[in-house]
Formats: sequence, structure tokens, C-alpha cells
Amino acid sequence: MNRPELPLPQLHAFVVLAEELHFGRTADRLGIAQPPLSQQIRRLEDKVGHPLFTRAPGGVTLTPAGHALLPAARRALTGLADGLAAARAAGDGHTGRLRVGFAASLALTVLPDLLRTHRDRFPGVHLDLLEMTTGPQLTALREGAIDVGLLREPPPEDPDLTFTPLLTEPFVAVLPATHPLAAGTTVPLADLANTPFILLPREAGPGLHDRITTLCTTAGFTPQVTQEAVEWMTVCALVEAGLGVSLAPAGIRRTRLEGVTFRPVDPPTARTTVAVARRTEDRNPLVGHLLATATGHEARRHDAGPDDAGPDDVRPS
Repeated sequence: MNRPELPLPQLHAFVVLAEELHFGRTADRLGIAQPPLSQQIRRLEDKVGHPLFTRAPGGVTLTPAGHALLPAARRALTGLADGLAAARAAGDGHTGRLRVGFAASLALTVLPDLLRTHRDRFPGVHLDLLEMTTGPQLTALREGAIDVGLLREPPPEDPDLTFTPLLTEPFVAVLPATHPLAAGTTVPLADLANTPFILLPREAGPGLHDRITTLCTTAGFTPQVTQEAVEWMTVCALVEAGLGVSLAPAGIRRTRLEGVTFRPVDPPTARTTVAVARRTEDRNPLVGHLLATATGHEARRHDAGPDDAGPDDVRPS
């Protein structure tokens, strides 16, 4: 089906003339002389095959053909304006969808405030949130299944991915409430030697797993991992059942299981890094805006300094 070509200047001139019903006022409004305006209208009438206006010395009136064309012409111009605005918004990163992977433990710390801040800044952006441990996040980023990852202990180097550290978070010892070390205010890491450990499997988070085992090795022992669980809530439940102890990011304290005690560890420099991960070559403005929100959000939290927060609050450092 052949569709008539209707140049936008002709449609625009037609709509303005239909509103003014006067060639002189229409030419002034469009910022052109009357002869080019008359030519635009005649060319449009030639395409329609009928006059669109009845001309008279005092002005013009719409013909039946002109009345029939006017609503469609207005819709076309409005649709184009809306389309251009939508394209600009998408190009600027103010609308669209962004797929975000996140480590489950971050839902207990930085994630809620970060998402709230980003939604307030970019209400037209929809975030598809996917709970994933660090290992699967790295794979999903490389394969294009997610656009951004919020993860723990990123690898030191990756040619395809870029990591931006957000904050560090202290580790805590996760102990059964009846454990002798639960009576103390802190737990020296060396005191966890010869104690069964419950950890995330290495494939779920290689960096975090290696960070924990390195801390234990530095303290003089190799952790005896007797149970593994992908979710931190499951780790805590197994600790509550008396199957072992664990080291976990401090935000895990907010799980508040009755039979589990969380204690800061010594040395206090035992911390885990939270980072934003993205594909190095990705120039999607949505990714850039989320990264800016995340880094700005954490900078503001840090600048605010400690306040009277409770023991479960985690501060970046």
C-alpha cells in the first residue's frame, strides 16, 4: 500500500492556518513570508486532491476536506513531538529498563536506600531486580543477561568488566547463642580454629569465599568447612541448629534469629568490599546514572559521619 508523503512543514502550516484562518497571521506565526506559505498549502491540497480552505478577502475557512484532515494532522504532529521527547528521554537515560543483579545480603544494608534514591531521581526508569550471588552476577554481566551488578569482593582484574567500590563492611562471627564465645564482646579470629564452619560455596562468590578463608589463614588456621549454603539466611539457620559457626558481612545481624549471636571479630580490619559492576564497553546512560546514584549515595552517607545509629547499622569506610 502506497502512503502519501506529507512533509511536516506542510502539515504544520496547515494546522496553524486552520487555527488562525488568516494567511497573514499564519505567516507571522510561522516566521515566513506569505508566498511560501501559500505554496505549502497548495502542495498539500495537491496531495489530498481537494481544496482544504475556501479563500476570501477577509480570511479563509476550512472545507469539508480540511475539517476531515485537521484531526489527523494534529495527531501526526503531536505523535512526532511525543516521539522526539521519548527518544530524547531514552537517550538521556531518563526512561527505560535496567536489569540489576544484587547480592542478597545487600538487601539488609545499602540496597533499599539506594533504590529509593534512584527512583526519586529517575522515576521513568524501571529496574528489574534479580537476586544473585557474586559468581552468577559476573557470568550474567558477561553474557548480557543483566546490565549492572551489586556484589561483594569483585575479582582484582577482568578485561570485560569494570568494578567501582562503594563501601566496605565489617565481618561478624555468626555463633550459636549457646557458644562459649557468644559471651564476649568480640571474637578473636584465632579462637574459631578447630570449629566447624558453614560457608557459601566458592562458586557462589569466589571473592568473598577466598576473603574469608584468607582471614582465617592469616589468623593461623584453615577453616574446617563442614556445611555449605547459598543463602545467608540458611547459613544462619544452620548455625542456630548448632552445626557450626560462620563469618558473614555485618548486615546479616538484621536477620535476628533467636538462637544466633553475632559478634564483631578481631582484628577489626577484617572487612568485605561492596562494588558496582558493569561491562566496560557499555555506554548505556541508564547504567551511568545508576552508578552515579550509587557512588553519590554512599559518599553522602560517609560525609554524614556516624550518628546515634544502633548496633545493626553499617557505615562505609
